[in-house]
Amino acid sequence: MRVFVAGHRGMVGGAISRKLTERGAEVVTRTRAELDLASQEAVRAFFAAERVDAVVLAAAKVGGIHANNTYPAEFIYENLMIECNVIHQAFSAGVQKLLFLGSSCIYPRDVAQPMREDALLTGILEPTNEPYAIAKIAGIKLCESYNRQYGTDYRSVMPTNLYGPGDNFHPENSHVMPALIRRFHEAVQSGTKEVAIWGSGTPRREFLHVDDMAEASLFVLDLRKERYEANTQPMLSHINVGYGEDVTIRELALLVAEVTGFTGEIVFDASKPDGTMRKLMDSSRLTAMGWTPTVKLEEGIRDAYEWFKLNVKS
Repeated sequence: MRVFVAGHRGMVGGAISRKLTERGAEVVTRTRAELDLASQEAVRAFFAAERVDAVVLAAAKVGGIHANNTYPAEFIYENLMIECNVIHQAFSAGVQKLLFLGSSCIYPRDVAQPMREDALLTGILEPTNEPYAIAKIAGIKLCESYNRQYGTDYRSVMPTNLYGPGDNFHPENSHVMPALIRRFHEAVQSGTKEVAIWGSGTPRREFLHVDDMAEASLFVLDLRKERYEANTQPMLSHINVGYGEDVTIRELALLVAEVTGFTGEIVFDASKPDGTMRKLMDSSRLTAMGWTPTVKLEEGIRDAYEWFKLNVKS
C-alpha cells in the first residue's frame, strides 16, 4: 500500500510515517521545498505522477496563542489552501481513502465538557485561534462533502493537545507543553530561580502523546468502512482522539519542573490570556470502537524531554 503522508516532517506526520513503515506500507513523502501544498498546480502534478492508495493529511501551519494572535491571516490562508488542494486533487486522482487531522479548537469556546463531536458549530469559537479553527472546520466539511457527493472514504480525526518527540520547541511559537519543557530546561541550565508562565494556571488541558495519536490515526484509517460508518453520521463524521483525563496548567508546570529538575519558584502572570478554561475531549466513540491510549503523562513528558535534549539547541 502506497500512502502519501503530507506533513511527514511534523511531529504527528513523522510518528504516523514511522508506524506505517513498521507495518510494511510504502510511505510517499515530499518536503515543502519539493512540493508546495498551497499550490494547486503543484499538488495536481504530484497526484498525477504518484499513484497513491491513501493520503494522511497531517500538514498544517500550527502554533500557540502568541503565534495565532500575531499571524491570523497566515493561519487561515495557508491551512485552507493546503486542505482544498490536497483533498480535491486526491479525489481527482481517484484516491478513495484519506485521513484528515484536525484540532480540538474546532469546538466552541464555552462548550460543555467533555467536548462531544456533536458540539461542532453550536457556539462562538475561542477568539485567540478562530482563524485556525475555521480552517480546520472547513477541512472536516470538505471530507464530509466529498463523501456525500462522490462516495469517497475520507475521514477526520480531532486530536486533543499533542506532545512528544518532534514537537516544536520554538521559544515564541510553540504550544504549552514544549514551551514549558524548554523554559524549565533553560532555567535549570542558567541557574534561574524563577520561571514566569502566562495566565493564572487554572485552565485545564488534556495531553496525548504523539505515538498514541499515530496509533489512533491508523486505527481509524484501517477500520472497515461498514464499521466506521456504523459509528458515524454524515454530520458527525469526525472522531475525537483524547487521553481521557486533563490537568491544570499549574499541575502540568509542576510535573514538567520535576522532570527537568527545576526547583525554583513558579510564578503565574494573570495579566496574560488564559485561553479556553477547559478543553477535554469526549473520546467515547473511538474507545467504543476498540482503541485506547497507552502512554502515561509523566512517561510521555520524560520521552519528550529526552528528545528535546538530544535534538534542540537551547
